[in-house]
Amino acid sequence: MTDDKAKLVQWIEEHEEDLIAFLKKLVQTPSDNPAGDCLPIANVLEVQLSELGFKDVALLEVDEASVKANGMISMANVLAPTVFGEGSNVVLNAHGDVVPPGLGWSVDPYGGEIVDGKMYGRGVAVSKSDIAAYTYAVLALKQVKEKLSGRVDLAFTFDEETGGEIGPKWLIDHGHIKPDQAIVAGFSYSAVNAHNGCLHFEVKTIGKSAHAALPHTGMDAIEATTKITTALYDYRKILAEKKSSIPGIDFPTLNVGLISGGINTNVVPDECTIRVDRRLIPEEDFVEAESEFRELVNQAVSDFHGINVEIRKILHAKSFGPVPENTPLIRALAANWKEILQEDEELPVHGVPLYTDARHFFAAGIPTIMFGVGPKALEEANGHRADENIRLSDLQAATKIIACTLYDLLRT
Repeated sequence: MTDDKAKLVQWIEEHEEDLIAFLKKLVQTPSDNPAGDCLPIANVLEVQLSELGFKDVALLEVDEASVKANGMISMANVLAPTVFGEGSNVVLNAHGDVVPPGLGWSVDPYGGEIVDGKMYGRGVAVSKSDIAAYTYAVLALKQVKEKLSGRVDLAFTFDEETGGEIGPKWLIDHGHIKPDQAIVAGFSYSAVNAHNGCLHFEVKTIGKSAHAALPHTGMDAIEATTKITTALYDYRKILAEKKSSIPGIDFPTLNVGLISGGINTNVVPDECTIRVDRRLIPEEDFVEAESEFRELVNQAVSDFHGINVEIRKILHAKSFGPVPENTPLIRALAANWKEILQEDEELPVHGVPLYTDARHFFAAGIPTIMFGVGPKALEEANGHRADENIRLSDLQAATKIIACTLYDLLRT
C-alpha cells in the first residue's frame, strides 16, 4: 500500500464514529417510497454535506408535475461536487428512498440501533450506507488533494423505488452530471457489472356481469383471466430454459404479483385485472419480449367470445451491462478490494437478476460498476425485509476501498 493510500485508510479509521453517526442520522430520517415524500431527507442530507465542508452543495428540486407522474409526493436530488483540477469525472450515485418497513421488526426500523457490531434500520443496506461510504471516501480524498486531478460528484437521489427517472436519469438528461465513470450502490463482496431488465404490464379482462343464478347470461372476466394466468405460468416454464451467458444471471422470469376483480359473491364478474412482472436477461430484446407477451395473452382468451382484453405497459427498465471486466474502473476496484480485505481470491464480478439505477448510466454510455456496503447476498442484510442491517466493519471496509479506488482513478 502506498503512503497516500495508507493516509486515506488511517483517516477513515480515525473518523469511524463520525461515519456511523452520519449514517444513523439518515436511517432516522423516514423516506418511504411509497408514499414518496422524500424532500425531507434530501434537506437533511444537504445540511449534513454542508456541515462536513462540501462546497456548492445543490438541492435540485424536480418539477411537481414530474414528481406526481412518478407516483411521489415530493423529491429533490442532492449534488455535491469536489473538484481537484482538470481530468476525469467520477460520479458516485446512491439512493435514499426506501421501501416501507412492513411487519416483523425486532427493533425500531427508524432507530439506527447498533447491536453486536451491526446497525439496524430500514434502508441501512439499500442504500443509505452507500451514501455514507461515498461521502466519507471523498472526505478522505481531500487529505491528499494535491496528488489528484479531475473531480468527484456525489449524486444522491430519492426515486430508485419508482424507477430512477427523475433521479439519476434526470440528472444526466439535464446535464447536472457528466460522468466519465460511475460507481453505483452495491455490496462489498462483489462488483456487479450487469443486471436484468424488466417489463411491467397491467392486463385488464372485460366481460359482462350477470346474476350468479344465471351465469350463462354473463361473460365471466375471472374465468377468462384464469386462462391467461395459466398460459403465463406455462410460459414461465419455457422462459426458464433460456439461459444467460452472464455469471449471476440465470434465466428470464415472470411473476403475476397482483390480481383484483369482481363485484360480489353472487354476481358474475365483469372485470378482472392482473399485474405482471417480466424480467429480461441482458441478451433479450425488449420489443420482441413485449410482442410475445401480448400475443400470448390475446391467444389465451381467443375462444372467449364477448371478452375484451386491454394490455397496458406500465414500466420498461432497460438491462444493464455487461461492462467489460478490463475497464480501468473495475481493475482499480478489484486491486483495492483485494488489498483492503486481504483476500487471496480475486474480486467476484458478476450480474444480478434485479434491476437498479445503474442502467441509466450504462444507457448513457458511461462505464459503470455497482459496489458499496453490504454482505455477500441481499438476504444476509435482510434487504427489503424486517431487521435490515449492515455490519459496521463492512461500512468501514467499503469506504476504504472506494477512497483508494478514487485515488487510483484521479491521481496525477
